[in-house]
Amino acid sequence: MADNNNQQNAPKMPKFNMSWIYAIVIVVLMGLYFTKGGVQSSIETESTYYNFKNMVMKGYAEKIVVNKEQNVLHMYVKPQYIREVFKQGVDQTGKEPTVKVQFGSVDQVEEFIETARAENKFTGDYSYDNKKEDDFLSMLLWNLLPIVVLVGLWVFIMRRMSGGSGGPGGVFNVGKSKAKMYEKGGELNITFKDVAGQEGAKQEVQEIVDFLKNPHKYTDLGGKIPKGALLVGPPGTGKTLLAKAVAGEAGVPFFSMSGSDFVEMFVGVGASRVRDLFTQAKAKSPCIIFIDEIDAVGRARSKNPSMGGNDERENTLNALLTEMDGFGTNSGVIILAATNRADILDSALLRAGRFDRQIHVDLPDLNERKEIFRVHLGPVKIDETVDIDFLARQTPGFSGADIANVCNEAALIAARHNSQSVGKQDFLDAVDRIIGGLEKKTKVMTADEKRAIAIHEAGHATISWFTEHANPLVKVSIVPRGRALGAAWYLPEERQITTKDAMLDEICSLLGGRAAEELFIGKVSTGAMNDLERVTKSAYGMIAYAGMSDKLPNICYYNNTEYQFQRPYSETTAKVMDDEVLRMVNEQYERAKQILTEHKDGHAELAQLLVDREVIFADDVERIFGKRPWASRAEELLEAQQRAEAEAMAKRRAEELGLEFKE
Repeated sequence: MADNNNQQNAPKMPKFNMSWIYAIVIVVLMGLYFTKGGVQSSIETESTYYNFKNMVMKGYAEKIVVNKEQNVLHMYVKPQYIREVFKQGVDQTGKEPTVKVQFGSVDQVEEFIETARAENKFTGDYSYDNKKEDDFLSMLLWNLLPIVVLVGLWVFIMRRMSGGSGGPGGVFNVGKSKAKMYEKGGELNITFKDVAGQEGAKQEVQEIVDFLKNPHKYTDLGGKIPKGALLVGPPGTGKTLLAKAVAGEAGVPFFSMSGSDFVEMFVGVGASRVRDLFTQAKAKSPCIIFIDEIDAVGRARSKNPSMGGNDERENTLNALLTEMDGFGTNSGVIILAATNRADILDSALLRAGRFDRQIHVDLPDLNERKEIFRVHLGPVKIDETVDIDFLARQTPGFSGADIANVCNEAALIAARHNSQSVGKQDFLDAVDRIIGGLEKKTKVMTADEKRAIAIHEAGHATISWFTEHANPLVKVSIVPRGRALGAAWYLPEERQITTKDAMLDEICSLLGGRAAEELFIGKVSTGAMNDLERVTKSAYGMIAYAGMSDKLPNICYYNNTEYQFQRPYSETTAKVMDDEVLRMVNEQYERAKQILTEHKDGHAELAQLLVDREVIFADDVERIFGKRPWASRAEELLEAQQRAEAEAMAKRRAEELGLEFKE
């Protein structure tokens, strides 16, 4: 036992790698080249023939070596003159530094040397050296270096192509599957209890789990296991989590990979990886293959042969289609895939026999958001002020990932304020942070800009208060967040269908800010750009898609055909649409100005309150305008929450300013 422990505790030696030999050879060759065969050499500098003659006549030359083949001479400098010639000491230049000089003819040099000897200016050796300047090591290096570089580059590419496998045959593993296999799905430690909401989707995939656990229950009746299930839904709704839960519940081998793992720059690699994946899966049958983001390889094939009809992605898709339901059999292999772009998938991939069922994982509704909050609030220390029902209503349109982010942001905000627990105000601040962006407390605004923003936001609040189908107001703020200088928060009721009157009320409410600027400031600004963009899209959607136009009733021009380069309507119809959009928007703009004119005193008071306090709540609006004529269930809930929220905000502001808070 002691020997085994010593072996386990001993440091692991690195494995031998051929790259070491390549590196050692390159280093040795470079070292020999730069050290002239291993002997430290002196430096050499080039000079003109005129300077050479001057140095010789001054007595600097110790000896001169002439190379007749290349018309080059080397003058060795006497040690006492080294610093004067090279401006450096012997430690830097070496013991025998030389001056290299190009000359015209040997006769001229010999004549000069005889003159210098006659005048006793040069008494050293004068010799000839006819060998070439480049020595053997230099020739060897310059001839072998390109080959070594090419070999090293080839080895590097092969290793990258094979995923970095350095074992035997690593270069040939490029076509192997990159799927990560879990021998038992329970290794993921995720079950259906970890998936909150999505009851319909869970019921669909539970049948697959039940079949894997008890196949005879279905086969005795003549049923067949579904070959594949496609999880479709917006990002962050829990498609990948649901697939992991299926693996955890089924307890069978689980292969997980992304669609992009099939894609490679080398021809045939993607198809080879598909075949290798299904070969491994058949050996582990029954098992589950999960392909995340399958749209990376499952995109619809081009119908135009000139547009890349034989590219690598289509070859990979063809291999996938063949393996899923080709001539062979894949009994016991179930394929789960996830995508948020089901509209661009190839129709052959979606047919029965491949993906037998499409499971829609939609954004959670109110009750499902409550369950998701309960899951993510488990590890969070919350106090008694947190109301899960209220938080679920405050987050319409949030996905499961968004809700997880809200809980995390709330915990970070509470920790930033040195709180012992996470309160309701922390969650509201987190929602504001995610929807509106980071609060910019340091942004400087002039008094005129602040008042213009307050008038704009008060216009939105006033119109929404006096239109029947507008969403209930929660609060209005002129504190800059993200790119917005102000914002109004609403608590929308989730409707399955939307009427024309409701959409017109929404357009009118969005135009309230621009109408207030024109009425009470006398000029408009760029602050309504986002409002106008939303208004235009909504109006075009009503007319072109929903058939809510007087001149184009009951007509939908929606076209989802890929590679469609022309509109499904004529230029005359487009002109009618433009006219209808302009008429509809202008009518609601005049309606917004009329409502603001009728309640201009209340609007002015609301705008001044915004200037003074920067943030106001629905209670403040109700105190100015009276109870909203069209109270809803959501507003009744708001009335019970507003006072506590206002008190929490006031307490937080008082703490920031170092003041004592009194209720």
